[in-house]
Amino acid sequence: MGLSDILAFDSLPLFTMRLFIQTYLASKPLSYIATRSLVILSLLFAFPLQAEQSSRNENAQQQSRDKLSDVQKAIAKQESNIFDANKQRSSLEQQLKTDDLAISKVAKAINAIEVELSTTQDKISALAIEKQQLTIAKQRQEHLLAQQLRAAYTTGQHDYLKLLLNQEQSEKIQRTISYYQYLNQARTKEIDDFQVTIAQLLQVSTEHQTQIEYLQQLKDEQLQQDTQFRASKAQRRKTLKKLSLELLTSQQQLNKLKAEENNLNEALNKLSAIIQAEIDLTGLSKLKHKLSWPVKGRILHRFGTKKQGYLTWKGVLITAPISRQVQTIHNGTVLFSDWLKGYGLLTVIDHGNGYMSLYAHNQTLLKSVGDRVETGEPIALIGQSGGLEQSGLYFEIRHQGKALNPKLWCR
Repeated sequence: MGLSDILAFDSLPLFTMRLFIQTYLASKPLSYIATRSLVILSLLFAFPLQAEQSSRNENAQQQSRDKLSDVQKAIAKQESNIFDANKQRSSLEQQLKTDDLAISKVAKAINAIEVELSTTQDKISALAIEKQQLTIAKQRQEHLLAQQLRAAYTTGQHDYLKLLLNQEQSEKIQRTISYYQYLNQARTKEIDDFQVTIAQLLQVSTEHQTQIEYLQQLKDEQLQQDTQFRASKAQRRKTLKKLSLELLTSQQQLNKLKAEENNLNEALNKLSAIIQAEIDLTGLSKLKHKLSWPVKGRILHRFGTKKQGYLTWKGVLITAPISRQVQTIHNGTVLFSDWLKGYGLLTVIDHGNGYMSLYAHNQTLLKSVGDRVETGEPIALIGQSGGLEQSGLYFEIRHQGKALNPKLWCR
């Protein structure tokens, strides 16, 4: 086979062509020119291959970033396939999702206002203390200046020029003049300090009044949000009442729960497929019996107990009052933050090494996909989204997709 025969293999992959040329060089004695031609040809094949590999790595990084947001769209689309065949119930479940999201939006706004209210009140308290301290300083400086003025008035009977021209008792006169100079310097300094205090007091008083007005503005906004919140909750109660009238048989209920569980598993599988290892996320393997529960409350349903038919609880359902903070059990990255049928407003956090934690039925979600969270950081507020009858949190821990008993990890 000659060089023209080798070049005819333009349909072969680059790596195969390069390997073939190297093999050919090793087996055939060629002239110096032919050998150099083949080496150059091999290098020409290698350069596009390296450039292609570099471009492929950059594309992979961009794709992994895009996939995390795209997966939520895919999950939402998938939900349309698992709604009940009954169109009336399907419509009501869609309405429940709308109601939950409306409540979540208002609850998140209220939570932000409450945080701002707390911050503003702290500022007002600090400004009030500073204002009081400046007022005391002002009063002290006024008193000191009054004393100095009285002293100046008392000694003002002496003629300063006469003292300078008096040749008698020159030492005493010199001491008196020095005393006048010290007194004037002290008085000047006190006047300067007094002016600074007055300026600071005015600035603090203005800021104090501004913060008080802002506090009232926040309270008015909070009142408006509360009104909207009550309206959204009333609408949700109507939807739940209509849903309760759509009675399901035991088999239908089992099928519904199974579909919802499969939907969750499918969502977690999709998320697992795009997780990139982070060197600072070490998982939960060394934290058995060391983690704190995400919320304080009574466990209503325990891991492994019967749920419906042959289905069992893959996590725990903890009862807790509405709007109580839900805290992450360990540091990690938010993989999912959205509404999911059967679980309501759901957050999933990746802790590394195949470990995930799941928090469902929230009133509102405080973190978005891609956010980094630290141990004990608030990530949601307790609610009853997804059709939960009473407020609480559904909580799971998983490793490589397998549900683990949270009681073995949390204390």
